[in-house]
Amino acid sequence: MTPVALVLVSHSAQLASGLLEVAAQMAPDVDIRAAGGTDDDRVGTSFDKVEHAVRGALSDGADAVVVLTDLGSATLTADSVLEMLEDDRVRRVDAPFVEAAVAAAVAAQGGGDLDAVGAAARTAIAAFPGDGGVGQTPAATDAGAPVPVSDRDDALTRTLTLTNPLGLHARPAAMVARKVAELDAEVSINGVDAASVLALMALGLTGGDQVELRAAGPQAAEAVEALAADIGAGFGES
Repeated sequence: MTPVALVLVSHSAQLASGLLEVAAQMAPDVDIRAAGGTDDDRVGTSFDKVEHAVRGALSDGADAVVVLTDLGSATLTADSVLEMLEDDRVRRVDAPFVEAAVAAAVAAQGGGDLDAVGAAARTAIAAFPGDGGVGQTPAATDAGAPVPVSDRDDALTRTLTLTNPLGLHARPAAMVARKVAELDAEVSINGVDAASVLALMALGLTGGDQVELRAAGPQAAEAVEALAADIGAGFGES
């Protein structure tokens, strides 16, 4: 089990359970708990369900818990639970529910602490197209900021073709992001941060599409070789 657990608070028991299923596929070692619906599973939220999920994660060995919510009253319920617990190890993060759950789960799978997992959840929406572009953070365009690896002339590069029919969908994207997080290297795929599962998914790459790997840093060569091997093997799907 990883140090940080997730609790997903939704007005719908089915929504919370379904999101747990998706996130768990990408982060199999993370303790993710659903707290959706009322006590009798109608639409609404339950103080007792949220409290039980948070206390359960801590008692089962989690060092910390990140709580994510979908709509207003779910947030109010979660905040009431956190106020009652008065535990610095538990933090609610304001972020898009689905995207944040995926990003936070992958960050927790990679061994991130409470701050890192919370940050991954908060910045999840930046992985999608917007003012700064897909996967691009504002800092990357500031004057004097480090040049992103996708623009570095000294980066190692390799171009490959996706062989699995579904390409970089959720599970392979999570595999790539987890592998990159374990290595001391900056890696991009088709210009986006390869450590961001959401940025990779937003590329919409499917079987037969080409990917350009670019890597810089002490373990750049290892990163390129490892990812090239996964791509060549179709992420175990082809």
